[in-house]
Amino acid sequence: MPKLAGAQILWECLVREGVDTVFGYPGGAILPAYDAMLQYPIHHVLVRHEQGASHMADGYARASGRVGVCVGTSGPAATNMVTGLATAMMDSIPVVAITGQVGTKVIGSDAFQETDVTGVTLPVTKHNYLVTHVEDLAETIREAFYIARHGRPGPVLIDIPKDVQLAQTEFEYPTHPIHLPNERLLEKYVPQEYFARAAEMIAAAERPVILAGHGILLSGAMDEVMEFAEKTNTPVALTLLGIGGFPAEHPLCLGMMGMHGGAYVNEAIQNADLLLAMGMRFDDRVTGTLKTYSPHSKKIHFEIDPTEINKNVKVDVPLLGDLKESLQKLNPLVKAKRHDAWWEHLQRAMQEDPIRDVLDWESPDGLMSEHVVHDIWTATQGDAIVVTDVGQHQMWEAQYYLHNKPHTLITSGGLGTMGFALPAAIGAKFAQPHKEVWVIAGDGGFQMTMAELATIVQEKIKINIAILNNGYLGMVRQWQEFFYDARYCATPIFSPDFSKVADAYGIPGYVVDNRNDVMDVLDQARSLPGPALIEFRVKMEDAVYPMVPAGASLNEMIKREKIVQPA
Repeated sequence: MPKLAGAQILWECLVREGVDTVFGYPGGAILPAYDAMLQYPIHHVLVRHEQGASHMADGYARASGRVGVCVGTSGPAATNMVTGLATAMMDSIPVVAITGQVGTKVIGSDAFQETDVTGVTLPVTKHNYLVTHVEDLAETIREAFYIARHGRPGPVLIDIPKDVQLAQTEFEYPTHPIHLPNERLLEKYVPQEYFARAAEMIAAAERPVILAGHGILLSGAMDEVMEFAEKTNTPVALTLLGIGGFPAEHPLCLGMMGMHGGAYVNEAIQNADLLLAMGMRFDDRVTGTLKTYSPHSKKIHFEIDPTEINKNVKVDVPLLGDLKESLQKLNPLVKAKRHDAWWEHLQRAMQEDPIRDVLDWESPDGLMSEHVVHDIWTATQGDAIVVTDVGQHQMWEAQYYLHNKPHTLITSGGLGTMGFALPAAIGAKFAQPHKEVWVIAGDGGFQMTMAELATIVQEKIKINIAILNNGYLGMVRQWQEFFYDARYCATPIFSPDFSKVADAYGIPGYVVDNRNDVMDVLDQARSLPGPALIEFRVKMEDAVYPMVPAGASLNEMIKREKIVQPA
């Protein structure tokens, strides 16, 4: 067995885990690892801020289904990654973060750029490690990747002191099976009779609704969900992160549920007699107040994480385990059925909802964000990977860009991280280099990480960027308008001329403020061989409709008034 330094062992293990791209920023405590990286077939993407590195690893993982890897030094570099790790943790994204640490002999002495990074990241990682002996490094890396990708995925951090990177040991890549505590206990939680009981409830239901969550995509259960929905003629409502798990234009798809979901979708959930929660965790943005959530329905919860069962909503039958495997057991037990009366009721409600009418409105007083998003969908024929930031534009994208394919919407759901879109799109482009990638961001969030434009240019990658600039922190302004008597405290925001910012980086920039110009500029941007940035100057006080106010029932929504345009 050859003797290798810890820095070499790091890259040996990453290569064996299938890693070919990492996102990072060098520094003193991680410098031995960077020096050793030159010996290995790893492409390193130099970020402009370590938060960008963790978001890029996240976007890479979401777009590829593989583990994303970010690298940084000790102290401020490690703490800069925390927001990205928290984002990945909330959305169950497999990321491995590698951080340098001061030498083991000075840990705890407040040495230069020392931070207790395992202590800091304990609440926002699935697991983390401080490796103090080089002999443990290979086993730790292999276990970290296993933990990141198995069960409910999540981020794992490995903190490696500088002297451990320099120390040498005999290297043999570990190949023995990994067994984690309690890993097989799930089998004991799912007696076969639970599946029979679920099948009986499905057969008895007259008003069922599937709640399609992120777990469909994480488990790769798209075909099984489709089979179940079509066999049982059950309508499908999507969570934000579930978008793409079931085709938006399928006849059984209702659309997005929750705070900014369709009014008819939420009313269907409230009137249902059976909810089939598939890979979703009953987040508060989905349920509204729990006291009145779907009060007359029985509930079947498909969930891989036992801690989520009955955490927010009490369920009648928990089916613990991987969703794909659970549906493979359940689907043969259910019988074909139709729900004609239920569908007639739902279709009447859909026709009364004005949400799609917006697309036909004339807007002489300014460019509407909804129109911009829908025009991007039209231009790309719905085939692009769209990476959004967080805010009003995120909800408009979910409403007006119809995703028929999995992994084509990448967005921060649970943590709601502004500044996510641009770096995550870079990661997505490296994961899917032949796919068209669009950033849709607001003027506020974009300014948080816009330095990553330099990363795009340095890496010579093609990403199209659409900034919806309304001059406000739009979603916060909307809350101020609705609930604080339009007292706009700290929400008007100054922005630079984004087209000139793009030009400073060598990126073609455009400004659009008229609907008639949108498609032409989209075509120009898409035809360029490199990146492009378009600033859409949209209406300043447009709001996202419908909206469930905080503390309200799911069907107590603020709705846009139905406006009949003059002939």
